[in-house]
Amino acid sequence: MKTILKITVFLFCSTLIAQNTTKKDSTQLRSIYTEALTKGRSYTWLNYLSKNIGARLSGSEANKKAVTWAKTELDKLNLTKVWLQPVTVPHWERGEKEVAHIETKHGEFKVDICALGGSIATPKNGLLAEVIEVKSLKEVEELGAKVKGKIVFFNRAMPADKIETMRAYGASVDQRYSGARVAGKYGAVGAIVRSMNLKIDNYPHTGSMSYGKNAENEKIPTAAISTNGAELLSTLLEQKDKMELKFYFKQSCENLPEVESFNVIGEIKGLKYPNEIIVVGGHLDSWDLGEGSHDDGAGVVQSMEVLRIFKTLKIKPQRTIRVVLFANEEFGLSGGKAYAAEAEKKKENHIVALESDSGGFTPRGFGITSNDQNYQQVLQWKSLFEPYNIHIFAKGGGGADIGPLKKDNNVLLGLRPDSQRYFDYHHTDADVFEAVNKRELELGAATMASMLYLFDTYGIKGEK
Repeated sequence: MKTILKITVFLFCSTLIAQNTTKKDSTQLRSIYTEALTKGRSYTWLNYLSKNIGARLSGSEANKKAVTWAKTELDKLNLTKVWLQPVTVPHWERGEKEVAHIETKHGEFKVDICALGGSIATPKNGLLAEVIEVKSLKEVEELGAKVKGKIVFFNRAMPADKIETMRAYGASVDQRYSGARVAGKYGAVGAIVRSMNLKIDNYPHTGSMSYGKNAENEKIPTAAISTNGAELLSTLLEQKDKMELKFYFKQSCENLPEVESFNVIGEIKGLKYPNEIIVVGGHLDSWDLGEGSHDDGAGVVQSMEVLRIFKTLKIKPQRTIRVVLFANEEFGLSGGKAYAAEAEKKKENHIVALESDSGGFTPRGFGITSNDQNYQQVLQWKSLFEPYNIHIFAKGGGGADIGPLKKDNNVLLGLRPDSQRYFDYHHTDADVFEAVNKRELELGAATMASMLYLFDTYGIKGEK
């Protein structure tokens, strides 16, 4: 009888403790969301970063200004420590605005293009040649010498039937990155790539490309064409026997010597487990079109906001909370690789890393890469997020910059905003401050801060 009574008392006390813990966590999350939505700084920061500094391509003067600005703002938060980590980055310049048109016997049709990052220039007077349309890299390889002397037009659209737009992007981006490399091997004189966009519009989408190990004479100029332009070009090519079609484009981009940039880092030192590090970050660089507001100004200011919220609400973390604003994500992940290498050298223990690099849209949840114990722990927190419409806790996730930090037993998370509009803006002139909704941005920052509060409070499961 006494044994049964002891068990009953134990279960009652355990239930009471669990209820009190949940209530405490719920109250803290409510405070975090209230702070972000009523007194947040993320939108003000993004306004300055977008309008006063603007596009921040690695190696540019604007990128240098962004580094100085970010360090200054982190210094104002009165963190334990703020510092700059040197990183070597590529330096590519677009030059004059690109021009392009389709030539037919019935006249010329102007189309919108932009050079892909890392491309060489066309000849000074531009490039005019016949066009071969393809849907894959494999198709070029099968055509072989038939593409010699021609412009290869890669026109595989992002598959619209994929609900997750990031998957649609992943299913198509190989032609942007490797199209010029493959076409150049077979003697093509240029490559034009359909923009990575589910919308039909006149905005060409830039992005990185690579020549791989191609010889110098196999490197050809390459540009993205807007989806409207791609549709027009494809339609006219169907009539090419009648139209005598050629494509003309001119770009003056240039690859310059590498330069020094910096990861911008700030931290609040943990009180109980200072050697257990929790990272939150986004990338400070952007492409040179637009203002880099969604990609990745939003992630930068949300990550800064996490630490501001901790300081303002006097949340004293048990573990070290560190913000990292990474250099050069767009052009080779120099910042993420350098940060991970330094962490490895110092034998730092990164238990959790969270990245925001999917735009400043309404947060829906997280992608999670971890062992099953930590994934199950996150699932136990689902009810805490329900009042904020956060419902996606999917296996697999993180981010390009935090990827190099992955270990067997740590946790990588990627904030998952609603992605349906992201590729309307991604890498284009349309990625400006006005395209970001204040409340959606702030909800994302609060969601990130809440998740890191929980991981700081309960740590990770399994061996560290």
